[in-house]
Parts: sequence; structure tokens; C-alpha cells
Amino acid sequence: MNKLPHSAVHELALPLDEHRVRALRVGELVCLSGRVTVSIGIPTHQRMAEAAVQGKPLPVDIRGGAFLHLSTYVRERDGLCEPVYLNPSTSTRYNAWMPAIVRGLGPRIVGGKGGLNDESVATLQECGCVYLSFLGGGSPLLSRALRGVHSMHWTEYISQFRLLTLDVQSLGPATVAIDAQGQSIYQSVATRAQARMPDILAQMAKARVVGSLG
Repeated sequence: MNKLPHSAVHELALPLDEHRVRALRVGELVCLSGRVTVSIGIPTHQRMAEAAVQGKPLPVDIRGGAFLHLSTYVRERDGLCEPVYLNPSTSTRYNAWMPAIVRGLGPRIVGGKGGLNDESVATLQECGCVYLSFLGGGSPLLSRALRGVHSMHWTEYISQFRLLTLDVQSLGPATVAIDAQGQSIYQSVATRAQARMPDILAQMAKARVVGSLG
């Protein structure tokens, strides 16, 4: 598998076309500029997936853009909205709804931390979408990219659950952890761990025997 050197970072301007996204490969680093839509709300994902299945538009169009599992608090005062921070959330919580969201709403980039399941990986490959892994605990670094709130919908939810579209500049760096060819860093790690398990178990059994003799 060909990878760029770790120092090479793709600066991507949103929205993106399918050809550009399919050219990205697992392990490459990217930064995003433009508008990204974020939410960590399970009710929000359910609502988005229902809209996708029913063919109903969202109040914001994410086709060709990025939909990210980034927690954000928006401070509202004097009629102005200010995004205070960005922090990645665990994407596996949303596995049930991501295939419908990707297939029906057309984002080219999704992301968060922790990856997605096999069904979602297959959907990314089918639709020409990649998953970005953002640094867990990297809020100070990620928050520097914030430039403002473009739109805020479904305000009956708490700030972190709302459907927020933010203006960002060089958000990242993030790692392409699942590419549009179906390659997944998470699957590679799981495969290596599984291959090592017999040796690990054998060493543990040997250690127990030695301990019992001592």
C-alpha cells in the first residue's frame, strides 16, 4: 500500500468531487478548509438518516462536503454565535445510521475517532467517501481552525447535538483511516492483533506454569 511521507499534508478545500476523494489513501494526512457540518447527537443522526431514507432535504446541504463527529459548544451573546471548541467523538456510536446518511445525503468526508463498522466501510467505498480520524484529546489544536458559525439548525437540542455548519481553516491534521477503496486502518490493526493472539496466549500459559512451579 503506497503512503505519503508523514510530513506531507493534503490541504483540501470543501466541497470536494468524487475523483479527488477516491484518490486519497489510508494513512495520508489532510487538513480541511471551508464549511464542515458537525454533530454528536444520536437523535440528530436518527433524524438525518430518516430524512435520507425518505428523500427529504436537510436544512443544510452536506452533499460534497464533510459531516464530522466533532463536539462543539456555541456561545450565543449579543445576537452573535461563537464556536468555542472542537473535540472528536467516538464514531462507532453512530454505526446504525451512517450508511443511510452517506448513501442518501452525499458527504464526501465523514470523521471522528474510533472508526466505523464493516457495513459503513462498504458504503464509503460504494459512494466515494472517506473517514478521517481526528486526534483524541486534540481539542486545542483542532479549535484553532474555527472561524465562525455558518448556520445552526435543530436548536431544540443542546449545542453539541444541533446540526451545526462551521467555517474552518486548515482543520486537522487528520488521518485518512478508511479510504474509498475499502481499506481501513482499524481492520489492519485488528487483523495483526488476531494473528498475534495465539503466541500471546501461549506465553501467558507458559508463565502460569513457571509461576506454579516456583
